[in-house]
Amino acid sequence: MVDERESGRDGRRRVTVAALVAGAVLLGAAGLGLGLTGDAAAAPSAAPASCAGSAPHLTVQGTGQGSGAPDVLTAVFAFSTTAGSSAAAQALQALAANGVAKADLQTTGLNLSAQYAYPHGVPTLTGYQTTETITATLRHLAADGSAIDAVVTATGNAAQVNSLTFSFGNPAAVQDRARSAAVHQAVAHAEAMAAAADRKLGPVCSLTDDSQPTSPQLNQDFGNALPASGAASVPLEPGTQIESDQVTMVYALVR
Repeated sequence: MVDERESGRDGRRRVTVAALVAGAVLLGAAGLGLGLTGDAAAAPSAAPASCAGSAPHLTVQGTGQGSGAPDVLTAVFAFSTTAGSSAAAQALQALAANGVAKADLQTTGLNLSAQYAYPHGVPTLTGYQTTETITATLRHLAADGSAIDAVVTATGNAAQVNSLTFSFGNPAAVQDRARSAAVHQAVAHAEAMAAAADRKLGPVCSLTDDSQPTSPQLNQDFGNALPASGAASVPLEPGTQIESDQVTMVYALVR
């Protein structure tokens, strides 16, 4: 007959052995997990693209254009008169009557020279010749021809238009279209060049606007060809003007 106390001790031994085996398995698994984690942490990762000086770089340029119809006309008038005449004042009044703001009218030149006669070879002062230059900024192109005609009507042969310059009252919109087109071209160049070199584009390290866009100008000396009083207004065609821009981009390159 089996001793019950002996049987109980055998059962407790079996439970203890099983617990030890289970603990060893768990510890081994934990150790394996730690080992895998350490190996993964030690594995080198792909180096990120960098703008550091030692990293490979790609420099590209792009050019772009933006166009629009100019909406401002700058007219430079010259008046040559004898002393005492008021051609310049009459011109200013005529311009103001045609909607030109006082802030858009400026005297930009004034010259006064003595005039002499030489009876019997003796110089005799007869008066003074005044040449005055006025610059007017005309912001209503549909009526600007009438404004110029009004100046001529008021001053007759004393007036001369030295130059006409078309421009944009707000050039930023056209200039930004030119800049945007330049950047898009630079990006396209960079993508094509990187692909050809079996590289990929990393971050943009720098982007520089290389141009200061300027509006083309129409300068024309009308002289005595201006319309006489009662003639049709001066025909003005602003046409289309183009703004150009150039940018330089520097990319970091990666494999």
